[in-house]
Amino acid sequence: MQDHLSSQDVEQVIKQNQIFDNITLASKPRVIKVSLKLDMAIIWVNIWDAQSSIKAKGLINWCFNVGRDIAIIRAANVNPGIPQYKNCWR
Repeated sequence: MQDHLSSQDVEQVIKQNQIFDNITLASKPRVIKVSLKLDMAIIWVNIWDAQSSIKAKGLINWCFNVGRDIAIIRAANVNPGIPQYKNCWR
């Protein structure tokens, strides 16, 4: 059994799920474990979209399966620049 989720796993799930039809990834997904004690991860996905963000807004609050786990799509604040761990943004 696999202990961690990779960006390739996420890409495969996205390709197979119908809610992502007509969605193109702008970069590889990033997967970061929430903490050492929890069995949870945050996945960041950048998609190509119009300036109005109509495709991204249409995905918010949708759920999909990643293996036996459930992922919920949430909106994220745009944080341009070098990707950093969420606790290092200060």
